[in-house]
Amino acid sequence: MGGLTYFDFLAKFGVGGAHPGGIHLTQNILSQENISEKSVILDAGCGTGQTAAYLYQQYRANVFGIEINPIMVEKAKSRFQTLQLPISLIQGSIEEVPFADNTFDFILSESVLAFVNKPKALQEFYRVLKKGGRLLANEMTMNRLVSDQEAAEIMNFYAVDSLLLEKDWENYLKSAGFQNIKIEEQNFPLSHGNQTPEFNFSTDFDPELFHILNEHGNIVIKYQDTLSYRIITATK
Repeated sequence: MGGLTYFDFLAKFGVGGAHPGGIHLTQNILSQENISEKSVILDAGCGTGQTAAYLYQQYRANVFGIEINPIMVEKAKSRFQTLQLPISLIQGSIEEVPFADNTFDFILSESVLAFVNKPKALQEFYRVLKKGGRLLANEMTMNRLVSDQEAAEIMNFYAVDSLLLEKDWENYLKSAGFQNIKIEEQNFPLSHGNQTPEFNFSTDFDPELFHILNEHGNIVIKYQDTLSYRIITATK
């Protein structure tokens, strides 16, 4: 088949909570916020819907999910139907969020911004958040500058167009208009962040996907001191 990416692997293996720290870290981040059943929440890049489901089950909030990958969308849809959760799911891009200005109290973005046009997506997040609304993100962040060769290897594997340091994230957030920006480093590495991933396998996955899984392991170990992530919170 050829040309398969890390994203094909995530989609076909149906990895829930693929972001570092997994669902446990997400629950921890959410617990620090003032979420109630009145909250209107967008899970931006909701994947197979694991977090969106939790948001409804835990808080009875008004939850919306947006996801671009059609396989992920199907898996999220089937999860919500099985659990009978009233979550609205839209297939689309976070670079053009199909909602009116000032719609959401919270936007959750977990390992999503790294893979898109950041200024565009952050501008959209800012637009659809209510005044005082909160952005909660968990995103890949570099601990140090890397050589061109190292950067090429990482960007090629994850199919990203840039690698951001903490200050780069901060600059993007400020440019989009966000305030009260907090960027926190987590103390466990990418490689240990997800001991209990949830899998929801597709029946037709290509053996090459195992090669990608293996390659991911190698990259994570090779760059364990360099490639990290940050919990980012900010207010409109």
